[in-house]
Amino acid sequence: MTELAGRRVTVLGLGRHGGGVGAARFLARRGARVTVSDQLAAEELAEPLRALADVKIERFSLGGHRQRDVREAELVVVNPAVRPDHPLVAQAAALGVSLSSEIELFLRACPAPCIGVTGTNGKSTTATLIAEMIRADGRRSWLGGNLGGSLLDFVDEMSADDWVVLELSSFQLARLPGDCPGPSIAVVTNCTPNHLDWHGTWDAYVAAKQRLLRLQPAGGIAIVNLDDSQLAAWRGCAPGAFQCADELSAEPATRDWPLHLRDNAKLAAAAARAGGVPEAAIARGLANFRPLEHRQQVIGAITGRTFVDDSKATTPEATIAALAAHSEPVWLLLGGTDKQCDFAPLATVAARHTKGIACFGMVGARLAAELASRAPGLVVSRHTTLDDALGWCWRQSAAGETILLSPGCASHDQYFDYVARARHFRDLVRDLPSSFAPANSGRLSP
Repeated sequence: MTELAGRRVTVLGLGRHGGGVGAARFLARRGARVTVSDQLAAEELAEPLRALADVKIERFSLGGHRQRDVREAELVVVNPAVRPDHPLVAQAAALGVSLSSEIELFLRACPAPCIGVTGTNGKSTTATLIAEMIRADGRRSWLGGNLGGSLLDFVDEMSADDWVVLELSSFQLARLPGDCPGPSIAVVTNCTPNHLDWHGTWDAYVAAKQRLLRLQPAGGIAIVNLDDSQLAAWRGCAPGAFQCADELSAEPATRDWPLHLRDNAKLAAAAARAGGVPEAAIARGLANFRPLEHRQQVIGAITGRTFVDDSKATTPEATIAALAAHSEPVWLLLGGTDKQCDFAPLATVAARHTKGIACFGMVGARLAAELASRAPGLVVSRHTTLDDALGWCWRQSAAGETILLSPGCASHDQYFDYVARARHFRDLVRDLPSSFAPANSGRLSP
C-alpha cells in the first residue's frame, strides 16, 4: 500500500465502533495526509480521538461534514454507517474522487487467507465459532469486521500461515468494488429482508450480500444452507465451489443447543473443514465456545421470573428464532427503529410462543397495530420506552415465566447501538424490585 504515501485522504465518518479509527491510523502510518470528518462534535468522539493521539492527522473536520473534505481529497474512505445517498458521497463520485472503505483497505493489505461470513442473522456467532475451531487446531486466527474494532491495526503482524475470519455486513459489502480481492471461503447464514431503509430495495440488499460470493477467487469455496430456497438460487454467484453445510460430526457438544445455534455450528464446521481444520479440532472448538453477549443471554432471575437479553436480535427472523428456543411462557419486549421489515411471520409465531408482547420505540405503534390485527388473540401493549415496556411485562408476569428482550428491530431511535440498549435493559432489571410491584396473579392489568 505504498501508493498511499503523500496522498490526500479523507476518512468520512470516524464513528465510535473502531473502523474509522483503524482506517485513519492505517492511512497515517503509511504516510497519507489524512483528514478525519464526522458529524459528531469532538466531545462526543473523545474515545476515538484519543486512539488517534499517536498518529499524525493533518486535519479534523468535526461537528458536520464539509464539502472541502471531499473536494480536496484524492481518496475518500467511507464509514459503513454513511448512507449511499449521502450528498458528499455523490459529490466525490461526480468529481472522480476514488471511494474506498476500511474493509477494502484491509482486504487489499491482508497477507493471510480470509473466511468471510455474512447473512441477515447468525453471522457473529458463526464467525466466532470458525475462529474458535481454527484456534483449537493450534493455528492463529484473527476475528474482526462487523464485530467491531479494526483488524487494520494488526495487519502488519499477520502472515500467510494465519487465518482471518471477517463478519461482513451488507453495508460493508455494498461498498466493495468489483476488483477487490474477496475471501477464499465465503459463508452465508441466511438472507431475509433487512435494512431496506438503507439499501432502498430488497434487490439492492440481496445484491450486497451476494457480493461476498462474486468477489471470491476462482478456486474459492462458498458455503450456504441449500435448504434455504433464497440461498440455493445463488449458485451462479460464486465462481468457485458451492457447498452445503454438512451435519455436525461433533454431536455431543451441540446436543442441547437451540436449533439456530446448531445451524450456525454446521456452517462454521463446514468452513473450518474447507480451511483444513480436522474434526478433532472442530469438536474442541465447539466445546470451547460460549454464547456471545446479548444473544439469548440469561442475565438473572427475580421472584421466579427469568430475564433474557437478546438485544442483538435486530430482525423479525432473529426474534422468531429466539422464541422457538423457549418452551416456558414468554413475555416479549419488541420494538425500536423501523427498518421496513415484515412482521407478519412473527405475529404467527408470537401467538403460539408468548403470553404477551410489549411494543416500544419508534415502530411501537405500527407493530402493536399489525400484531393485533394479524393475531387477534395476542395480548399486545404499546409503550414509548423500554422502561415502560419492561414495567408492563413485569407487572403481568408470574413465577416460572420469562421476560425476553428480543426487539426484532434496530436500536437507533433511542440508543447508540444494540449494546447500549442491552445495558439499559440490564440496569432496569437490576432496579426492578424497588421500581415495580408485580401483580403476581397472572391476570392482566389495564
